[in-house]
Amino acid sequence: MKRLVILVTLLAVAAMLLAACAPAAPANRLEAVKAAGKLVVGTSPDYPPFESKDASGNFIGFDVELMNAVAEKMGVTVEWTDMPFDSLVAAVQTGKLDASISAFNYDEERAKQVDFTQAYYTAMDGFLVADTFAGSITKAEDIAQYKVGVQSGTVQADWIDENLVQPGLLATENLLQYERVDQAALDVKAGRIDVLMGDNIPLAALAESLGGLKMAFEDTVASGEFMLILPKEEPELQAELDKAITALKEEGFVDELAQKWFK
Repeated sequence: MKRLVILVTLLAVAAMLLAACAPAAPANRLEAVKAAGKLVVGTSPDYPPFESKDASGNFIGFDVELMNAVAEKMGVTVEWTDMPFDSLVAAVQTGKLDASISAFNYDEERAKQVDFTQAYYTAMDGFLVADTFAGSITKAEDIAQYKVGVQSGTVQADWIDENLVQPGLLATENLLQYERVDQAALDVKAGRIDVLMGDNIPLAALAESLGGLKMAFEDTVASGEFMLILPKEEPELQAELDKAITALKEEGFVDELAQKWFK
């Protein structure tokens, strides 16, 4: 009996020693990222020159290079995840991603689900039409008279719904939402829709690459500052991302990226 008690005691002591030697669980997401040595980042690579893939399937673009530089400042690498744009917020909210960069604007509805970093770039809204477009767009509301396309889940989609569809200016059957913005641009070129609303730089890039398209108008009604999104209530990770973005802006890296990608 005495031997059994001694054995049980020794096992208990051993268990306590093992527990004491085991690494502590990360206290927050930043610690988990640093421990893993990688930042799991989602993007929708259908939005050149911000994010796309080259012929070999590698992620390329302004956002991609910026995110890789941010991770380097943090002492980790990026593990890229290809996802449709309208599922990125949910993936970040549920913790499947550590962050996402995909030309995100601040939005009150999004802010209920995720947090934002500081801005890293400011954009405008563009209105893409075919070269043969004979209409007139002098203000954003003018698109209500046409068949309109927009990428789902974007601030432009929200703006069209709130300012054109809900007031009855644009019939719901005249609004088509797309998972991929390049597919929407192809539909403009084919005449299936009259105008595509989105961020001006990616739309201009699509016009150049696809041909037969032009920018009819530019304004700032929905778009604006671009930010990364991250899970809510992770102030340590947010502060680290902001610190890296600030450093890259001060070093001139962001301006150099803009000159490289926004020719």
